[in-house]
Amino acid sequence: MNLAKVVGTIWATVKDPHLNGSKMQLIQPLTEQGRKMGRAIVAVDTVGAGPGEIVFYVTSREASLSFPEPLLTPVDAAIVGIVDRSELYNQRS
Repeated sequence: MNLAKVVGTIWATVKDPHLNGSKMQLIQPLTEQGRKMGRAIVAVDTVGAGPGEIVFYVTSREASLSFPEPLLTPVDAAIVGIVDRSELYNQRS
């Protein structure tokens, strides 16, 4: 799983029938320290996340597993959780 921040919502007038009823969000991947990493991507929202929230997302095959027909659903990234709180501990050797 990866961390990202929801930075926008995508509207599509036409989309694959397997995605009907699904919301698409624009998410900005983050490092574990919360810094931007790379470019923003589009992800299907499976948990009802909103703008500004920090979320967990998955990519590749795992992204389609939360849909009724995972082999037929064209999804490259999916939001699978909302982060309530995060803490980063420094490890010393």
